[in-house]
Order: sequence, then structure tokens, then C-alpha cells
Amino acid sequence: MSGSVRVWFGGEARWGRLDGPELVLDGGERISEAGAAYLAPAEPTKVIAVHLAYRSRIEEYGARTPTEPSYFLKPPSTLNGHRGQLRRPAGTSFLNYEGEVAAVVGRRMKGVPEDCVLEHLAGFACANDVGLHDFRHADRGSMLRVKGQDGFLPLGPELVPAGEWDPSSYTLRTYLNGAVVQEATAGDLIWPVTYQLADLCRLITLEPGDVVLTGTPANSRPMRPGDVVEVEVSGLGRLESRVVEWDADLSGPGEQPEVSAATLHVALAIPEEEAERRVREGRIGP
Repeated sequence: MSGSVRVWFGGEARWGRLDGPELVLDGGERISEAGAAYLAPAEPTKVIAVHLAYRSRIEEYGARTPTEPSYFLKPPSTLNGHRGQLRRPAGTSFLNYEGEVAAVVGRRMKGVPEDCVLEHLAGFACANDVGLHDFRHADRGSMLRVKGQDGFLPLGPELVPAGEWDPSSYTLRTYLNGAVVQEATAGDLIWPVTYQLADLCRLITLEPGDVVLTGTPANSRPMRPGDVVEVEVSGLGRLESRVVEWDADLSGPGEQPEVSAATLHVALAIPEEEAERRVREGRIGP
């Protein structure tokens, strides 16, 4: 890999590159890679994610294949770096991983045809589109509470230039405590990465640094405090995060966490009827 990394050093965010066991920063300083405080290798005005894009995910839910992709927004404050912490609020149970490929815009995109998309990208990175499904009842499709909380988008470890990586040929794997829990190839995508970007920029101007998350395959499941989750994409590296318990008080105005049938259906990929039955019977654990 010959990509760019972004780290916190000397009280500020700095860009650099990996050179063996060291990182070489843009000012020439060399620091240990093992001790680096990684940041997400992107500075977006917005993050856009697709709802369903892999055939295996649709088959898992027994859903109809959409005729076209649909999307939702994640705030830039969801960004998290390689080896960062994923905070699960106390009293919640359904914090799910979703291994993905992220595309990062390099040049402003508006009305760019699909065959020109790669010319406008800065590069690609591994991503984890984390979701807290204890709020699934509350979002009604917006995904703001589920997917928009601080730190819910680990990205990295580096940004591989678009010209050095082929988004039509890759293998994606997610590991939970060392075991493979998700696996897919680019061939499982319903809509290629370039199609998704061309679709979005018909109506939405994509600015340099903007991040587009291109979907997750089957087998997204809950994580627990102490778990280590890693997303590996061939040619893009391996992104690591650790789940911790967050002693946060979520009481106050607005919707509160709860385990609904929608929570169980989405977080565990069980049929809606079974999810409703489990809620009625009080069997609401992960």
C-alpha cells in the first residue's frame, strides 16, 4: 500500500505516510507507527451511506431487491480512526459492526458520468458503519440516532489512491475477536461503487473530502465491550477498533433506547414475525 495516513501529533492533525515501522509526517518528522494516534484519513463536509447494496444482505433479510439504491447521511462527527474506541452506551445491547468500502472524493463532483467517477476520487479506505439498533424504533429510516452518534464511523487505516486500487475487484472481511464474521467480494454488489457515486452526484454536489460508504454484506451482528472488530479489504489494509462500555446518561428529552421488534429484526437478521414474538415473550437479548 502507498496511501496517506492522518494522525494527531503535536496538538494538531497531520497527514503522512507509512514507511515500515514508522510514519513519515508531511513536515518530515518520523514517529512510531505502533504508538501513532490515528485519525480518519478524510476531512468531509458530509458522509453518505447506502442502505442496501449487497445481494447477500438482501437475501439474509428475505427482502426484495431494490430497483435503485437509497441513501442516508452520517455527520462528520461520526469519524473515528484506526485503533480507536467504539463506545456502547450503558443500558444498550445492539451495537452492530458493518464492514464496508469507503470512497473519498478528491475533486468536486456534480453530474459526473459513471465512466469518469474514478478520475474525481482521492481514494478508498476500509470503513465500519457502526449502528446502535436500540434506537431503531426511533429513526424511521433517517438512521440519525442509530448510525449518527459520535465515533460511529471508524475509517482507515490509510487512504489508498484511487488510481492504485480497483473497486470492481476486491474481497472484504470483517473479523470479531479474530474470527471472520463477514465476507464478500465486489461481485456481490448490486450496484458498483462507480454507479453509486454517479447516482449521488446527479443531485448532490460532492465536495473534496466527502465520504461515500458503499454498503455491507450479510452477517452484521452486535458487539460487546471488550470485543475487537477489524475490517479488512484486499489492497486497503485492516482497520481495527475496540468496543468499550460508555457510562453515559441518555435520559432527558427525546426518544430513549429500547429493544423493539425492529431492533431484533435488523440487528440479528431474524424474520419480523419471530422478532415480534420474542418481544411479546420478553426474549429480547442479543
